[in-house]
Amino acid sequence: MKTLVHILAAFALCAFGAAAQAHDYSFGDLRLTHPWAKASLKGVPNSAAYMTITNNGETDDTLVAASADVSEAVELHTMTMKDGVMRMRRLEDGVPLPAGQTVVLAPGGKHIMLIGLKDQLKAGSSFEMTLTFENAGEQQINVTVRDRQPEAAEDGA
Repeated sequence: MKTLVHILAAFALCAFGAAAQAHDYSFGDLRLTHPWAKASLKGVPNSAAYMTITNNGETDDTLVAASADVSEAVELHTMTMKDGVMRMRRLEDGVPLPAGQTVVLAPGGKHIMLIGLKDQLKAGSSFEMTLTFENAGEQQINVTVRDRQPEAAEDGA
């Protein structure tokens, strides 16, 4: 009986460990964790995707573009406060990923804007996205769609 308990415990640890890693990606020196997008409201044509990117290398990189089949266009954006008004603007030069640092794409800050959604993004679904980095090149990831929630989402996003 003790052996069975140990085997089941080991299996559970492996299964949960694999699930925890399912949303983590490594591309050379870059590590990307927990990519997610906000579920869209019916009739609302836009949403946004978020994630955390760590550059473990000694060379700076830049996220220069993104694409996804779920929308007509995908742009890199940031939110800034100016004169008491929150404004969104496109990051023409991409998202810098300095060597040895972590960059968080999160609500209220840098994010990947999904413009002209082809269908409503529903919580629990997922979609493929291609990220293009200056040095790491094109990389495919899977983005999980979450319920619209307060700005302080789990996983630090």
